[in-house]
Amino acid sequence: MAKRSANGSGQAPRRTDSLSRELIIQTATEILDDGGESALTLRALTIRLKTGYGAIYHHVTDKGDLLAAATDDIIANVLSRTVTDGGPRETLRRLALGLFDAIDAHPWVGAQLSRQPWRPALLDFYESVGRLLDALAVPEKARFDAAGTLVNYVLGVAVQNAANARYLSSQDTNRETFLNGAAAQWAHLDPGTYPFVHASITQLREHDDREQFLAGIDIFLTGIAALRETRDTWVR
Repeated sequence: MAKRSANGSGQAPRRTDSLSRELIIQTATEILDDGGESALTLRALTIRLKTGYGAIYHHVTDKGDLLAAATDDIIANVLSRTVTDGGPRETLRRLALGLFDAIDAHPWVGAQLSRQPWRPALLDFYESVGRLLDALAVPEKARFDAAGTLVNYVLGVAVQNAANARYLSSQDTNRETFLNGAAAQWAHLDPGTYPFVHASITQLREHDDREQFLAGIDIFLTGIAALRETRDTWVR
């Protein structure tokens, strides 16, 4: 026999404290992290929050609105938590790595950004990058291209890294097994045709995605330094 609640309805007791948009977004993020986008439904939210549909609709319009808000919240947290005491170069490095780590920890953010690449919080990220490039004395005429290149690199690598993780999970395999398999395939290629590929087999098998991402950021920053040195002669 089903247990009945104190009010005799047989339903789970409703919450008695106030429900806020912030709490809804936090709960939605937890559901997304646990089960991905398919797990996030308004019914799942009502159960987790012990509330009704009306209370949720008072704060969000639909699942799309909720996904967008949760994505903005993740990016906003990256911006607010980035330590800025190391100068513009180090801050830029930390900012880029912060977004990479956030998308790695919340793969659904990458999928959302692929559909809506210019979320409001991402514009804040872009603005932060632009200001840091200004602080690095990047020529004004080069700043737009430099900011776009860096943001596209960060998002492209982070989103692809998250997609790779989702793929491996769907195939019930792990990264080490996948890379060993790829390295074995490379080993069977003709070394005369693919000398660089053959020389990279060990690095493919042993490389760390996060370190490789940072290497790309450092390459970009090296280029930024070259722009700074030639700022007086920059020509579009």
